[in-house]
Amino acid sequence: MRLTREVPYPVEQVRSITLLYEGGQLFLDVTAEVPVAVYPPDEEPDPARVAGVDLGIIHPYAVAGPDGEGLLVSGRAIRAEHRMHLADTKARRRALARRAPRPGQKGSRRWRKYRRRARLVEGRHRRRVRQAQHEAARTVVSWAVEQRVGVLHVGDPRGVLKVPAGRRHNLRLRQWQIGRLLQVLTDKATLAGITVRLVDERGTSSTCPACHRRVPKPRGRTLSCPHCRFSGHRDLVAAASIATRVPGGGSTTPTAVVLPEVVEHRRAGRHLPGAGRSRRDPRRPPRAARGSVGPRRPAPPPGGESLAPTARIHNTHRTPGER
Repeated sequence: MRLTREVPYPVEQVRSITLLYEGGQLFLDVTAEVPVAVYPPDEEPDPARVAGVDLGIIHPYAVAGPDGEGLLVSGRAIRAEHRMHLADTKARRRALARRAPRPGQKGSRRWRKYRRRARLVEGRHRRRVRQAQHEAARTVVSWAVEQRVGVLHVGDPRGVLKVPAGRRHNLRLRQWQIGRLLQVLTDKATLAGITVRLVDERGTSSTCPACHRRVPKPRGRTLSCPHCRFSGHRDLVAAASIATRVPGGGSTTPTAVVLPEVVEHRRAGRHLPGAGRSRRDPRRPPRAARGSVGPRRPAPPPGGESLAPTARIHNTHRTPGER
């Protein structure tokens, strides 16, 4: 069997080869035994240095290190890929609803071509998301190696999957793929010589790290405490609290929380359509099809006032009898 590229492992490390078929394509799944990374002296991960990892949808990984260092991996491109794929699938089904064969009727050649095309699109979507998840996990492990972090305390949010939250939110939770994120991060961290421990993450995103009081869940990414006026990034606060917890220790925070002071931002899924500055997702309709933005207002004359209409200011402080 001829392959498009060589197997990236020596023959003596290969343990199994499986022929798979997905989305109209054949490919090989190679399992190999890879040794753990070896580091020079005084550069290997230190087991005494612990970092907390908070899993999320907008940020797949938010990491708080031991020396006030932080890492935020943005997953907005992955979320956009899920949304655009869902919209494209619905539009395709609506377009072919009238031409679909009836139950018991033999399908035509056109219907078989449509089904084949749908399988190709589904397979491509899964490969794109899977690659973006691997990129996000590799970013976290590379950052941990640079910081010499030897232990990662990862908050386990899989308990939310058992709580019914409605049709739309249940779909978001399934698209989150918590188990895959945990498995990918564990595999890459083990290969780098870093230990991964799952801890209870309950209450970390809604507890103030300064006064340890419950805070109403914010709508944005900033957590503000109404009791002590503390303000910080919600995901990084959760990651810093997770770093202080121990496996099996419950939802208590035994030690002081060290909040990140220097935050590094990274993006997962740069290969996705529309993720770059000059690229546009071909599944997104053009701007003209979504409605006109209207005529543009002329620029104000140099040194003069704006030509835009004056805004109406509703004055609520009126004297009695004034209209």
